[in-house]
Amino acid sequence: MKAAVLREFKKALAIEDVGRPQPGADEILIRIEACGVCHSDVHVADGDWPQFAKIVKTPLILGHEIAGVVVEKGAAVEELKISDRVGVPWIYWTCGECEFCREGNENLCRKQKITGVTVDGGYAEFVKAPASHALRIPDSLSSVQAAPLFCAGVTVYRALKHSGILPGQRLAVFGIGGLGHLGVQFGQALGAEVVAIDISEEKLALARSLGSSATINASTDNVIKALRNRGGVHVALVTSAARASYETAFHCVRPTGTLMVVGLPADPICFPAILMAAGEIRIQASTVGTREDLREVLAMAAAGHVRCQVAARPLAEVNEALDQLRRGQVSGRLVLTPS
Repeated sequence: MKAAVLREFKKALAIEDVGRPQPGADEILIRIEACGVCHSDVHVADGDWPQFAKIVKTPLILGHEIAGVVVEKGAAVEELKISDRVGVPWIYWTCGECEFCREGNENLCRKQKITGVTVDGGYAEFVKAPASHALRIPDSLSSVQAAPLFCAGVTVYRALKHSGILPGQRLAVFGIGGLGHLGVQFGQALGAEVVAIDISEEKLALARSLGSSATINASTDNVIKALRNRGGVHVALVTSAARASYETAFHCVRPTGTLMVVGLPADPICFPAILMAAGEIRIQASTVGTREDLREVLAMAAAGHVRCQVAARPLAEVNEALDQLRRGQVSGRLVLTPS
């Protein structure tokens, strides 16, 4: 099969002929119809995260937003059948036995395997996966539409769910890219009053088209003043990887509000303790999501509450797609279509 293979950090991926995976007894083989291109793939490919560089499989097939069709299954697989459309997320497998799994936080499982990091992912024509962790895709969603929900979608959804945002409360979404434009839609679906912040007028126009009640251009307007004049926000969801976004977002949160850490700057972020204490402000992080979170995301998308803005590219253009992400030129989500 054809696959885009990472053999060395900071080098272009090579399109190669590699062996087709053979599913084990409890695994399925998926013919990939779409695989999202995530900014995390750029970080993995460039070796930006030292803690990940130690665990990255080499050589590696990247890609963790996978949607496709089951074409083979192991003898022990009962819950899925041939021709089912399924998705494979960032979390490839979890143990189900550690304290985090038992607490319902399988996304924190210390034994977890990570798609496109510790095991081969979806920048290929086929991928194998544990049947237990692949989720059926609703018939009303195309594979191209569904693929980004398996990381970008579930990441912002879980973050908002854990923020405790309530109907009628004010939500500021910082960064209207692949994550942020979904954050606007999930915020609306949860009943929040959504304000979108970015430095790109094109991305702010996208936010308005998705129903954001207001937009602020951070390159020309005083974001802090504008949001404080509204009383501050109950939740600031920062999907941008810019440290400056966090520094601005912190001062926009009302007392007792929450700043949600989703975007991952290369440099450490810090906040003034005296202001955190004075306003009883919560700083909370969130990482991807569980299978239950994903089921909820897929149901919301199937019901029409969320629609990912997607541009599809052939697998052969994978390096161009990654370069677009590096340059910040992607509004919405890119998806590779191996077929």
